[in-house]
Amino acid sequence: MSESLPVATIRTQVTVPLRFSDGYATTARLHTFDGLVDGREHLAFALGEGHGTVERGGAVPLVRPHSECLTGDVFGSQRCDCGPQLREAVQRIAEVGGYLLYLRQEGRGIGLYAKLDAYALQDAGLDTYEANVALGHEEDERDYSVAAQMLAALGVGPIAVLSNNPEKTEQLGRLGVTVTEQVPTGVFLSPANADYLAAKASRAARAADLPFVR
Repeated sequence: MSESLPVATIRTQVTVPLRFSDGYATTARLHTFDGLVDGREHLAFALGEGHGTVERGGAVPLVRPHSECLTGDVFGSQRCDCGPQLREAVQRIAEVGGYLLYLRQEGRGIGLYAKLDAYALQDAGLDTYEANVALGHEEDERDYSVAAQMLAALGVGPIAVLSNNPEKTEQLGRLGVTVTEQVPTGVFLSPANADYLAAKASRAARAADLPFVR
């Protein structure tokens, strides 16, 4: 049974040219919203052609719910794979049509300062999830209610989710979003993020075998 959410509306739409450090460039239609349940300034980037609805004869849009990572997305930190995943997602969505939902959920929802505190604990030997718990947080505090609201405001029906994380698909399904497919992202391994990626893979495998608890 899906969870009911307040109705959000589109506040502003503006065209923004995008360019990445490797030279890849495209254009996005950027959307802001009113009425999102957490009051934060989340963004939706419409990319490519045919990012409308199946009812209008288009393909199922590819959607990437991407959680903000200042260190990785902006400064190119190699402690995580967020920056490369963002870059990959923009190009793949632009090629087939869909949306990148840029969600203000730094550090799996614990915030930027706490994420950097967690980095210090990781340097002392904890993995990325253990560090969050040691700081008094859940392993992952992200909530995709706003993503469901944004998709509804955009008039999007069924979607394909671009993610390796089964919890994103599970949450969106509980929130009333029809997910036809989970499309895996690439693996962006480096010496600096090997332990981080191993922890993510281990947790994703556990999550796939357990009932989702919000």
